[in-house]
Amino acid sequence: MLQPKNYRILLVDDEDGIRYTLGTLLRKEGYLVDTAADLTTANSFLQASCYDLAFLDVTLVDENGIDLLRDIKKSTPDTQVVMFTGCPQVESAAEAVRLGAFDYISKPIRYETLIAVTRHALGTKALNDERERYRANLDAIFRTVSDSIVMIDQDGHLAQFNSMAERVCGYHNDLIGNPAAEIQLGCRGECRNALLESLRDKSPQELRHIECQTPSGKTRIVSLSTTPVVGSDGSISGAVAVIRDETELVEMERSFRHQGRFHGIIGASAQMQRLYNLIEILANYSTTVLINGESGTGKELVAAALHGSGSRSKKPFVKVNCSALSEHLLESELFGHVRGAFTGAVSDKIGRFQKADGGTLFLDEIGDISPSIQMRLLRVLQESEFERVGESSSIKVDVRIVAATNQSLAEKVTQGTFRQDLYYRLNVVRIDLPPLRERYDDLELLVSHFIAQFNSKFSKAVKSVSDDVMALFRSYGWPGNVRELQHAIEHACILSKASIITVADLPQDLLDSVTLPVTSVQRISTSQPEPVAKLSIAEALAASGGNKARAAKLLGISRMTLYRQMGVTE
Repeated sequence: MLQPKNYRILLVDDEDGIRYTLGTLLRKEGYLVDTAADLTTANSFLQASCYDLAFLDVTLVDENGIDLLRDIKKSTPDTQVVMFTGCPQVESAAEAVRLGAFDYISKPIRYETLIAVTRHALGTKALNDERERYRANLDAIFRTVSDSIVMIDQDGHLAQFNSMAERVCGYHNDLIGNPAAEIQLGCRGECRNALLESLRDKSPQELRHIECQTPSGKTRIVSLSTTPVVGSDGSISGAVAVIRDETELVEMERSFRHQGRFHGIIGASAQMQRLYNLIEILANYSTTVLINGESGTGKELVAAALHGSGSRSKKPFVKVNCSALSEHLLESELFGHVRGAFTGAVSDKIGRFQKADGGTLFLDEIGDISPSIQMRLLRVLQESEFERVGESSSIKVDVRIVAATNQSLAEKVTQGTFRQDLYYRLNVVRIDLPPLRERYDDLELLVSHFIAQFNSKFSKAVKSVSDDVMALFRSYGWPGNVRELQHAIEHACILSKASIITVADLPQDLLDSVTLPVTSVQRISTSQPEPVAKLSIAEALAASGGNKARAAKLLGISRMTLYRQMGVTE
């Protein structure tokens, strides 16, 4: 609402009666009013103060109010000007409007007309001032933000862009007003397509790590977020895109990747590089992914990398171990329940699907779910909706499913324990993780990583492992994969009293399962007899005083192999 005391008005007329009458009426309304009889006085007022509105008589004694209109619009263009005259003429009215007059009224001036025109003129000025402040703020943002910003209007035409968009994307002023869909800048136009989609769907859009061809011919990697421009009344007046150049960041990530680190995953071997490439390709899609791999190969890390490197990274990453819960509890965990749905349901509970809305749900050990859970999961995958336990109304969700298993789901389908239609839904894209025994090239990198991890955790100063330990690691099959290696290093770091981990620091179970080099046997127990080449079982047992574990080490075989050769069981 207009507050008259906040507005200053200049009234210029050479008739004393009109100046007095109109000035008095305006002051009674609460406006601040100055009056002038000629241009000289009016100009002195204009130089001393800023006016929101000026009433000018077209015809003054030996002077022309049109000249004053021209001066006002030149010096203070945001001042609203209303012309009035006792002898209205089409030519003077047209000239006044052309020069920027807000209105043109004839004398005698009625009170209602005066107040209505005043309020209309000042209301329009308030709107213009607000738009100007908005534009100035927007310009300031456009100038200071280092990202490229592009706006389109409600018709999908280019409305505005900042200097970064001009420099990086090639926008120029001649393109303003053109349909965004028809603008050609030498790229695929993904940013403009996302803008138009955001305008059409009235919803934000986000794209991560897309390739952008700049006018100079360089390929840049950018991330893009678009959002509709919503007015106070809820109407959509356009859409704005923020385009961030992440080329250096992506190159840095790739550098780390080649050094063997990618979103928490350790490994620089060829198998791992292929895995990283596949994760990058899949990251921005909502496609369901099935991760196959033995226990301990890092399935959860891969799922987290898929989420963290994609467009859903700012939304929840929710994990469920399907084998750790009974069918009843798993159903409640996944879908939630309402109060009274079953005994013990004392309050409503939000399920993991609802918690993961907009993000990613990781279903580990998916091969262990029951047929009834399989059926409910299939419906969520097909229709993106579910019901909480004990509730009939459906809940819509936008969740990406990443499932993992160490079993062969295809074999379970053949056996009839896993639904074929669910298997096809889950197996849209499959990632097969290599076991550690197939990527020994990563052993040194993994060992260094775990040593650093446990040095920090236990305040130790271990530097590395001995050559014998590394040779032992390379000869071992690692049935527990990376997790088993991690536990072995943790055990060794705790026991080690030196800066180098030796064979004696390793877990006994590991030592019992691997063929040790002779030098390693000597380090384990310096009190035992020197190893003799090509010992028989009887000789080894005699040399070790009947200790089968030591005898096996002297023979260079595992304890289980010794038992088999002796024809006995442990």
